Formats: sequence, C-alpha cells, structure tokens
Amino acid sequence: MPLHVHRGGAPDGAPVLALHGVTGHGARFRPLVDALGHRRWIAPDLRGHGHSPWTPPWSLEQHVADAVEVLDREGIERADVVAHSFGGAIAAHLAGTGRVRRLVLLDPALGLDPHDMLDRAEDTRRDEVWTTPDDARAAKAGDWAGVDGALVDAEVEAHLEASGDKWRWRYSRASVVAAWSEMARPAVVPGVPMLIIPATRADFVSDDWLAACRAELGEELTVSPMDTGHMVYLERPDEVAALLKEFLG
Repeated sequence: MPLHVHRGGAPDGAPVLALHGVTGHGARFRPLVDALGHRRWIAPDLRGHGHSPWTPPWSLEQHVADAVEVLDREGIERADVVAHSFGGAIAAHLAGTGRVRRLVLLDPALGLDPHDMLDRAEDTRRDEVWTTPDDARAAKAGDWAGVDGALVDAEVEAHLEASGDKWRWRYSRASVVAAWSEMARPAVVPGVPMLIIPATRADFVSDDWLAACRAELGEELTVSPMDTGHMVYLERPDEVAALLKEFLG
C-alpha cells in the first residue's frame, strides 16, 4: 500500500525527502519547496495521515520501511532529508539505512518523557470535530500562533474534510496515539551530517540529546536554535529556507 506523495521543485534537481509530524501532511512543506525550487522535493503523507493508507502498523520501523519504499519508487538511492517533529524521529532511524546524505531536523520529537507522552496520547483519544470550517480554522490559528494567515488557509484547504455534518482534520487518531508512544522510545543519534533547528518556545529537543549528537558528529553537526513555537518552518519559512540552502548546498 504505497504512500501518497506530494512532489515539487525541479524534477532533475538533487532530491529532498520531507517527513512531516503527527496530524500533518506532506503539502505543509510548500513554503520550503517554493524557496528551494531548484531541488527535487518528495513529501509523502505518513501512514495514518492525509491520503496515505491509514492501516497499522504505525511503528517507527514501519514508517522507516514506508520511507524506503518511497525512495525506491522514486528511483532515489540517497537523499537529503528534511523532517519536522515526529518526522524527525523517523528520519533519525532512516539515517541508519544508508539512504540519507544529509539530515535537517526541525524541532524533532524523539526521546520524549513517557509521562508527557501518556498525557498527549490520552488527549488525542478524544474526538475533535468542528461545526464549520471557520471554527476549525480559528482553532488552528490559535494553535499556530505566529504562522501567517495564508498558511492557515492553505492548511484548511488541504487537510480539512467533511465527516457527516461535522468537519475533521484528515488523519487517524489511532495512528497519532501510537506515534506518541513511539516518541517515548530512547532517542537515537543519526550518523550523518546534521542540521538541527530547535524551537526555543517549545520543549521537544533535550540538551542531553544535543550533547550526544555533538559527541558523535563533532563538526558535522550544526545547531541553530530559532525563537519560535513548534511549527518552526511555518513561522519562519524564509529563515529556515536560508539555513537549508547553506547546509544542503
């Protein structure tokens, strides 16, 4: 059951695989695709999200296998990978397959506190619906403080779906509950050149993990904190794109 893939940029450009976080979808990377249009972008909807299959398993190992299948289907041996949040946890494990050239982690979510993940999983179990698209948009704008209104509108257009007389975001709540559990697993240190962009107004990237990355990678690690909330690449797309251009070449 292949994943649904969003493609953009130059078909003959150097490939970039983009992995989104929980509740998201591949089209969220559009601001970065537009800014780095000379690259070939491949941005799948993760299993359980968007227009990809929603069927389990939803483990990190399955997500990695899905990503490898996407690369195989696209005829790509090795790619640069840009990943946000839970996508960062997937990308960290994907790096162990030898298919990653360089890795950019946007406020990655890995090695997180199990008690916090239990709370988030319990919150996710509760259904979340809206009476109108305007209600859903207002809720998203509140969650995405600092994100330009045009990007909130794009999220509603791409990711909101009717369900009877209500509206829901297009993802499986069960898959997201499973993802919170996966984010509680011990964090791994990818063995490839890496750029990490922690969001200073979020609490996902630990100092201990950054220290382990520095010890492993030395000069092949770049850490560029950014004064944003968790949606770092949507709050500051131009600044993030500039860092990607410098790091990826």
